[in-house]
Amino acid sequence: MARQYQTVSFLSDYGVEDEFVGVVHSVIRDIAPHARVIDLTHGVAPFDVRAGSLALARSIGYVASGVVLAVVDPSVGTSRRAIAIEVAEGDGVVVGPDNGLLAPAVAMAGGAGRAVELTSTEHHLPSLGATFAGRDVFAPVAAHLCNGVDLGELGELIDPDLLMPGVVALPQVDDTKVIAQVLWVDRYGNAQLNVGPEDLPSTFGDRVELRFSSPTDPTGGAQRGAVRANTFAELDGGAVGLVLDSSGLLAIAMDQRSAASELGLDVGDQVTLLPSDGGDAEVAAQPVTLGRSDDASS
Repeated sequence: MARQYQTVSFLSDYGVEDEFVGVVHSVIRDIAPHARVIDLTHGVAPFDVRAGSLALARSIGYVASGVVLAVVDPSVGTSRRAIAIEVAEGDGVVVGPDNGLLAPAVAMAGGAGRAVELTSTEHHLPSLGATFAGRDVFAPVAAHLCNGVDLGELGELIDPDLLMPGVVALPQVDDTKVIAQVLWVDRYGNAQLNVGPEDLPSTFGDRVELRFSSPTDPTGGAQRGAVRANTFAELDGGAVGLVLDSSGLLAIAMDQRSAASELGLDVGDQVTLLPSDGGDAEVAAQPVTLGRSDDASS
C-alpha cells in the first residue's frame, strides 16, 4: 500500500532572487496542502551538479522521512531522464534529474529500491516550455507522492543500476602520502577534503605537511604545516589545522579565519598530505598565493 508523506526537503541551484523557489513551494502546496516544504539550500552554484550532489549527500542522513526534491539541472529539456527513487525501504523518495545529482545521496541512504522514469504526464503540470521542470514535473510529482500516489503510477520502472553515477574524486593513498582534493569550501572558509581520518596511514602523527596545487598551478610548490585538532578553538595563534568536520571528513581550517582565503584554496584544488618532520615554524599563519613566484622585480 502506498504511503503518504508529510515533508518535502528541497535543494536547488535556483537562488532566492527570482520567483523559482516560491513557485515550486506554491505548486506543492496547491496539490498537497498538508505537506511541509523544508528548504535545504538554494545556494548551489548555477549548473554545478557536483556541488549539488555533495550538499545533498551531506544532508540526506538528517532529512525528515518523506520526499527529497533536488534540482540542479543544466540539461533541462534534453533527453536526460526525470526520475524518482525509493530509498530506506520506502521511508523516502528522491526526485530529480538523472544526471549524477542524486546518486551519492541515494548511496548514503542505503541504496536504491524501486526507481521510475517520470513519464506519466497525468502527474505533471501543463508546460509552457521545456525549461522549468522543477515547476512542471518535479514539484507536482513530489506533491502527488505526498498524497499517497504509488511510485509505480508515476512512470516506467527502470533498473536502478543503470542510473547516472555521481562523480566524486577518491583520495590516492599510500604509506608516505595522501593525495586529496578540496570538495567544498563553506562560508567560514573551511576547506573540506575527500579524506576521512581512516584514510591517513599510520605513519601520520599529530602534525601534517600540506602541499597545494591548483588547476592554474598544477606543479604546486606552496606548502604549510598543519596540526590535527578536534575543535577550531584549539587552533590558536593563527595555526592551520586538520579538523574532523560534521560530515566525518577532514577539513583544512583556522580559528575564526578563512583557511581557504589565507591559503588560496578553492574547490577542485589538489592537496597532498605528508607526515611532518615535527618542525613548528610552518604551522603559524603566513600568506600563501598559488601560482606566483616568490621572486619580485621592480
